[in-house]
Amino acid sequence: MDGRSEDKVYLCIDLKTFYASVECADRGRDTLTCNLVVADPDRGRTTICLAVSAAMKKLGVRNRCRVFDIPENIDYIMAKPRMRHYMEVSAKIYGIYLEYVSPEDIHVYSIDECFIDATPYLTLYRTTARAFAQELMDAVFSRCGIRATAGIGTNLFLAKVALDITAKHVDDGIGYLDEELFRQQIWRHRPITDIWGIGPGIAARLAKYGVADLMGVAALDEHILYREFGVNAEYLIDHAHGVEPCTIAEIHAYVPEATSITSGQVLPRNYSYDEARTVLREMVDASVLDLVAKHAVCDGISLYVGYASDQRDLARLGASGSARITDSCGVEHASDHGLLPDAVSAPHRAPGPSSYSADGIRARQALRDPDAASPSTVFTGEHGRRTVRGRRAYGYAEASRKLGERTNSFKRLMARFDALYAEIVDPTRPIKRVNIGFGGLLPEEFATVDLFTDVQAEQSERDLADAVLAVRGKYGKNALLRGTSYKQGATGRERNEQVGGHHA
Repeated sequence: MDGRSEDKVYLCIDLKTFYASVECADRGRDTLTCNLVVADPDRGRTTICLAVSAAMKKLGVRNRCRVFDIPENIDYIMAKPRMRHYMEVSAKIYGIYLEYVSPEDIHVYSIDECFIDATPYLTLYRTTARAFAQELMDAVFSRCGIRATAGIGTNLFLAKVALDITAKHVDDGIGYLDEELFRQQIWRHRPITDIWGIGPGIAARLAKYGVADLMGVAALDEHILYREFGVNAEYLIDHAHGVEPCTIAEIHAYVPEATSITSGQVLPRNYSYDEARTVLREMVDASVLDLVAKHAVCDGISLYVGYASDQRDLARLGASGSARITDSCGVEHASDHGLLPDAVSAPHRAPGPSSYSADGIRARQALRDPDAASPSTVFTGEHGRRTVRGRRAYGYAEASRKLGERTNSFKRLMARFDALYAEIVDPTRPIKRVNIGFGGLLPEEFATVDLFTDVQAEQSERDLADAVLAVRGKYGKNALLRGTSYKQGATGRERNEQVGGHHA
């Protein structure tokens, strides 16, 4: 394929089984021949494998499996995750790309994947898109020992789909799609969850209308799609026809109307009400310091608490005739790694509507009613067969509040979170997950000041936060901690030594 014949040519380059490939390369091995899994042996056989080498995949072992799922007859190396090292290798590879293209023409999509607008470089280097992709892939392999695959497309969506689907079925690992080839090769592709941005939630909603592939989406009445998905139907419709108007330049130029910060963690065991409150205080403290470091204030907060299984859940859900209840990870762990199974995602997506309702309050508590629960659905894709029973099978408490002021004061924000926690969380139920959010971020100069504001006290608190940040910046996050982090059940000290919830 000669990319010079197209108006636009995009590359989407993915580093194969990246974490596992890095570990193989560091051992002088090749992911194609070395049996290796990236998992923390200290977390036991139930821990999830963050990545498996290509050789393991050939043996039928899937990404995101648990250690006990690996067949006993397979000999393999277990490598402890080193997240900071993976980030350093990713940065080195990004530097290799910059030797060939301008940063304005690269969009880093994840630690192991990026988009490149190759259009101007095909003429500059007098080459084709396929040859250019191969040159980049060869440079990465020769200098880092990491193998890559690539998708080539006439827009960002087609490049991504070419990478995810087409590239897997060609010897050189480089797939290509234009709109015509897209209709020929991808329209009837199943499962539809292999398509970028379509997760099990969307697939299940499409299945209600007998739609199981993109041809079905393209043929479905648009009014039905808009009724089912709202404004997100626009993206489904565009992608069903292989259309993606967004460019890398537009991604770089995008400025969101509103910003927020969020933090969440899956707890290492079932926590009591008081233990989870300790974790909440640690999380608010860390997020407030993040606000201060960004010189920002917020005007809204949100809290989500996910309950663990208990006998009450087992009795209620068991009565529905379900074979069993999935554990606390199940589908939930996907969201810890940026996967949004119930939302269409694409590079030009603007943030969705604010989570706050018109009156600034949204509070819900739920335990799934077995009589109303949708039946389990099995999806087969890159990560094997998965049974989806709903992300909140054990119930949850969730609420948002508008503050009526703009602040980054830990004292004020912690008081609001304490009140919200006491209001919505069931003290009798074990807790497995806590998420918090700060919304409506604005520069610090927009902080609310009125006749009742103790300006001197708030300045003293901010000076203290700045001092904490300075100490931590020089000596590490655990150099200076609140006493909360030494209480029973606290997770802050351990998490400060991790990156993305894993060993740094």
